[in-house]
Amino acid sequence: MRAGIVVFPGTNRERDMAIALRNASGREPVMLWHRQDTLPELDLVVLPGGFSHGDYLRSGAMAAHAPIMGPVRDFAARGGYVLGVCNGFQILTEAQLLPGALLRNAGMRFLSQDCRLRVERNDTVFTRNWQAGDVFRAPMAHGDGNYAADADTLDRIEGEGQVAFRYEGENHNGSARAIAGVFSANLRVCGLMPHPEDLVDPLMGGTDGKPLFDGLVESFVQGAAQ
Repeated sequence: MRAGIVVFPGTNRERDMAIALRNASGREPVMLWHRQDTLPELDLVVLPGGFSHGDYLRSGAMAAHAPIMGPVRDFAARGGYVLGVCNGFQILTEAQLLPGALLRNAGMRFLSQDCRLRVERNDTVFTRNWQAGDVFRAPMAHGDGNYAADADTLDRIEGEGQVAFRYEGENHNGSARAIAGVFSANLRVCGLMPHPEDLVDPLMGGTDGKPLFDGLVESFVQGAAQ
């Protein structure tokens, strides 16, 4: 699997993401600088966590207009696979590649703790190695992770199966309907707030996030991601 990781000023989870992708695929991902205006030949583009451009204006708002986002939009429009985690999820919503928005956490506090996520469907390349209803642990580290959308949008994404993950148990950041991650309409773009890449090895304290990355690699190896 040929993966590229987009790096913006303030990104700080690109190395964590590279470890997860390399461990799953055996192949080193390519680092992509935000000022690039082309993409190499890739199977997957990843927007990792951090604080792109210092989270000025709104989290992800400036990054959504970076030169590289034009090629990323084109890649997604051609049916390419895109994963955004934490700040990457924020960027994808600001770029209108995913519905909704990420607002300040309920309680106005930065959250740095583990949470539990429930898998809503398993017929996607991102979730194929879980069963629908499975619950796994993932670290969260964000100040603006409160997923929000108007009622019509929430009803639409629920009805069309675009909810990827929900917070199980306590909804720490106040997200609407406990939504922790969503898909695009074609299920090829996925964004989520918690960090599965930080639990992919026993040395990290667990492997709860490993199924996401193993599933992606298996999809491309088996030709399912076409």
